[in-house]
Amino acid sequence: MPDKKNNAPIKAIILGAGQGRRLLPLTENSPKCLLPVSDKPVIEWQIDALLSVGIDEVTVVAGFQVGQVEALLQQRYADYPKIRVLFNPFYEVADNLASCWIARTMMDSDFLLLNGDTVFESALLSQALNSAPAPITLCVDYKNAYDADDMKVQLDTDNFVRQVSKILPASQINAESIGLIYFRAQGPKYFREAVETALRHPAELKSWYLTIIDELANKRLVKSCSVAGYRWCEIDFVEDLAKAGMLFAEQKNTTDQTSPA
Repeated sequence: MPDKKNNAPIKAIILGAGQGRRLLPLTENSPKCLLPVSDKPVIEWQIDALLSVGIDEVTVVAGFQVGQVEALLQQRYADYPKIRVLFNPFYEVADNLASCWIARTMMDSDFLLLNGDTVFESALLSQALNSAPAPITLCVDYKNAYDADDMKVQLDTDNFVRQVSKILPASQINAESIGLIYFRAQGPKYFREAVETALRHPAELKSWYLTIIDELANKRLVKSCSVAGYRWCEIDFVEDLAKAGMLFAEQKNTTDQTSPA
């Protein structure tokens, strides 16, 4: 049942256009967002979690093998007309900032932005939705050491985000982004306008959307929300699939009883 304490945003945007080349050969003919975690595709884990907290307007930005994504959503969520796919034709030559540009017209009210390769439990979503008000809320977690692929985050003493980057010096790292952001109030407008401005410059086609979050953090618009202790897993490598499968095997047995037919 939806968490009645939060004011759930009416929509979510999932960025799932990439192939996921680091997972080859598993992604040779199917996009990363359709990889199975405990026999359930990543995108289903995400949409089922969103539905469980009352979010039924979901836009999936797809690219590689878009037809497979469309077919899955039509099969699994036929009773949810506001779950749809937007096609990103630039997925081979651009990074996920371009996917945000494709979905920019959806950013007209409160929304969640999700990486299409992160599996998380419903309780984590509720934690984000019930976070302290801020135009932009970046969900973060903590660990003892961070590797080169982590999207690192520097925080100030009030838990506002100061920087987001993969190349932060160790002395400036306080947390990592998990790939889930909540935009509220003026946050959607600030982000949408920054995306539109950035994509006027061809070089930005190769940028991540978190470069925009990093810019907006300089204006003290981005606050962090700790999701420490909640289950989540970003899937970049084959080893991550095994980790995610162990984390979510038990949950699948319970959600199978309540998820849409």
